[in-house]
Amino acid sequence: MASTTHVVIQANATPIYADVDPHTFLISPDAIRRRITSKTRAIITVALYGLSPDMDPIMSLARQHNLLVIEDNAECFLGRYKGRLAGTIGHAGSFSFQSSKHMTSGEGGMVITDDQELALNVRRVCSLGYRGVGAGKAKLQRTDIQDPDYARHASMGWNYRIPELCAAVALGQLENLDELVRRRTAAAELFQEAVGNCSWMTPQKIPADCTHSWWTFVAALDTNRIGWRAFRDAFAANGGDGIYAAWRINYLEPMFQERKLLGRERFISPEILESYRPGLCPVAEGLQPRLLQFKTNYWNTNEAQQQAEILAKTIRQLS
Repeated sequence: MASTTHVVIQANATPIYADVDPHTFLISPDAIRRRITSKTRAIITVALYGLSPDMDPIMSLARQHNLLVIEDNAECFLGRYKGRLAGTIGHAGSFSFQSSKHMTSGEGGMVITDDQELALNVRRVCSLGYRGVGAGKAKLQRTDIQDPDYARHASMGWNYRIPELCAAVALGQLENLDELVRRRTAAAELFQEAVGNCSWMTPQKIPADCTHSWWTFVAALDTNRIGWRAFRDAFAANGGDGIYAAWRINYLEPMFQERKLLGRERFISPEILESYRPGLCPVAEGLQPRLLQFKTNYWNTNEAQQQAEILAKTIRQLS
């Protein structure tokens, strides 16, 4: 998803892409190791589809090279890695409240960290750089903002504050998060059972020490056996809901290929810009056109069961 790339470009930094593991579909520690240079400043991991990457070796690399680790957990609420909650392993973790996520306020999100200075900087970036924000501070006093000598802005910032109404909706969702994740998990288990031992459809591998939170159920299709669209059409003909494709690889999107980065392309060296071509991350490029993403947000168990039966029927028809 391009947002992870966008934040790097918006910081006038250069996105460097590391390839993925062919079985978990997640960023590979070995690929990260090969990409680190003296100019590297941070690692952004993505818990794609609701599964945490292999964080221990990634954190070890970060310590060796004095790098910040940001966990993108937009799709991974209550996922776990070796007993630890996804998003609490790196230096900071981000979560999305966009409408398709485990919990939502329509739009918005949150960042978590146990670094007080980092938390303060995040708050200020979200609040026009206001000096008056902080974990231990209440709202600004009227006597402050009415004072002509009051110094408001400690740093540069944007107006990214989530509205109070949306925050209230998110709080209500948070109080029900265990149940929201449980329902997605139940749907994913039905899909997993439907796939069974199909030799030409391979679900995302879940390491034994991880707990998946199932933002979606995803499987890689053997497109030499059957085309992606042919499978999608057969599934739909049987009454299946739409199947989502994996996002096009970021550096193969038109914004990179046509250098339309709102002027920020000038901060990226010509050599790296030229490297944004097919072949940069061959595993990810090979997987992307083969991935089938099935919805898991069925709040009616019978509906999820019906969709799983349709998947099983489609597999039998095409086998």
